[in-house]
Amino acid sequence: MTLPVRLGTLSSPPKVPYREGQSIGVIPEGIDKNGKPHKLRLYSIASSAIGDFGDSKTVSLCVKRLVYTNDGGEIVKGVCSNFLCDLKPGDEAKITGPVGKEMLMPKDPNATIIMLGTGTGIAPFRSFLWKMFFEEHEDYKFNGLAWLFLGVPTSSSLLYKEEFEKMKEKNPDNFRLDFAVSREQTNEKGEKMYIQTRMAEYAEELWELLKKDNTFVYMCGLKGMEKGIDDIMVSLAAKDGIDWLEYKKQLKRSEQWNVEVY
Repeated sequence: MTLPVRLGTLSSPPKVPYREGQSIGVIPEGIDKNGKPHKLRLYSIASSAIGDFGDSKTVSLCVKRLVYTNDGGEIVKGVCSNFLCDLKPGDEAKITGPVGKEMLMPKDPNATIIMLGTGTGIAPFRSFLWKMFFEEHEDYKFNGLAWLFLGVPTSSSLLYKEEFEKMKEKNPDNFRLDFAVSREQTNEKGEKMYIQTRMAEYAEELWELLKKDNTFVYMCGLKGMEKGIDDIMVSLAAKDGIDWLEYKKQLKRSEQWNVEVY
């Protein structure tokens, strides 16, 4: 089984700067079954470059505690997720990085940024949105369109929901927010509301945006959503005589289609 997600902040020395969209490595304490130190695990950073407290000395993570029973009836705990979720104020954690270029936030303040996330895959998008809507920067003011699609199994899993709704309330012309809650919502056909099901409601509009040079798409979370999104786009592109898979390659080359799934 999986236990609830923990939203946490680690103190970070000023010499570890990071950019929105990057990850850090965490090396849990202890040794593995072979007697060697545990290997690092990568976690997407959920805070903007200046951190939740605005002093550039913290980094926030979104971690799902993993506990399950294996085929032999033994309870198995995810090494790093449980290490992080059990940390108490003042405890030390060994980190590495930051790393990652795939999910870096675009610098164009007038861009259209479409964010597709499932579960804890929301982390990099929270970092984007904090910079756009919760902070003031002399050299950056977001004037474009940010559109977030977040897919989760139950409404209790809608991480940072209140933050996002507050952003939308204050920036109705620049932020669109759509949730897909698969176990609680259905579409008009009675189908479960996965992230691709919600996107299908705006299929034509999304396709028109994808034909523009300043639209950037970011996908983070469960790998399973990638095929469902491709299925939507294949038929839309075909209406314009475009091969979606080839067009997606062009978007990737121009850094307009960015994917980090697991």
